[in-house]
Amino acid sequence: MNKESLHKMIEEKTNICQIVAYKSGSQVYSDEWRGYKKDDAVHVMSATKSIVALLIGIAIDQGLVKSIDDKVIDYFPHYQTKRGEKTIYQVTIKHLLTMKAPYKCKGDPWTKVCTSDDWTKASLDILGGRKGITDEFFYQTVCLHILTGILYEVSGMTTIDYANKYLFEPVGVSKHRSYYADSAEKHKTFIMDKKPKENVWFCDPKDVATAGYGLCLSAEDMSKIGLMCLNMGKVGDVQVISEHWINQISQTRCLTGDKFKNMKYGYLWWIIDEYVYAAIGNSGNVLYIDQEHDLLISITAYFKPTVFDRLEFIEGTIKPYILGNSI
Repeated sequence: MNKESLHKMIEEKTNICQIVAYKSGSQVYSDEWRGYKKDDAVHVMSATKSIVALLIGIAIDQGLVKSIDDKVIDYFPHYQTKRGEKTIYQVTIKHLLTMKAPYKCKGDPWTKVCTSDDWTKASLDILGGRKGITDEFFYQTVCLHILTGILYEVSGMTTIDYANKYLFEPVGVSKHRSYYADSAEKHKTFIMDKKPKENVWFCDPKDVATAGYGLCLSAEDMSKIGLMCLNMGKVGDVQVISEHWINQISQTRCLTGDKFKNMKYGYLWWIIDEYVYAAIGNSGNVLYIDQEHDLLISITAYFKPTVFDRLEFIEGTIKPYILGNSI
């Protein structure tokens, strides 16, 4: 398969907007579809979670967060727990990072959190519950906001200012700004609109960015983050994130259960195998990092919630194409 036939196949069958690939530190593939330009940003959905994991690592490196074994509630000294609540006192940052935190809900409590004035507080209100710590995998998106709430508490900076200063600028990612939707309709449009986005990160009324979704990146900017991860946290001579934390996020911490095909999970990163880990977002947004082949592939895609085969597409089509043309 040549680049032209690959381009045509993707154009006809998928919702992909951009693909960028790097091999051994050099860009070996880049293409765009559906009117998107190379530097257009796309809402990468839940791949946002993996970027938040990197920011938590930076906060640990800086000593702002002492340990992922710290109790979550200790970072919110002014939060008033409800009478009789016991479980919340046992929940650690590690529980949040591994999706093992317990909540008083069955799914994502979008309405309760997103209509509040303080999404961190609203999420803390849902954290815990009568079942206690069960060590079960419970995938959450909206209540993961607690993690960016912690970053705000320890740094005194908005999420976007912290990310710009300590992650995006050092790795060469475009400067971002916060975006707040002041109505449910605007919130829905932000998620579902198929047009290119600006370099923004969705935030709550207090300018704390969403931790579970909401970050907009181009495939090129995603690749810059991936290159830093492949280089064990370094960009040139600058250690952006400790090598220790890169090793930590890319290790298997649990199995996800039948709902997620028993995939392996690390610290907000999906573990594909011994050498490969990935940031994965709804609609097929993926940052795929292959340590064995010194390869990364970043794919952005507009909203289409029925995309479940993006990893298979990467490993069955894109990866063989890249490796076959990089020899």
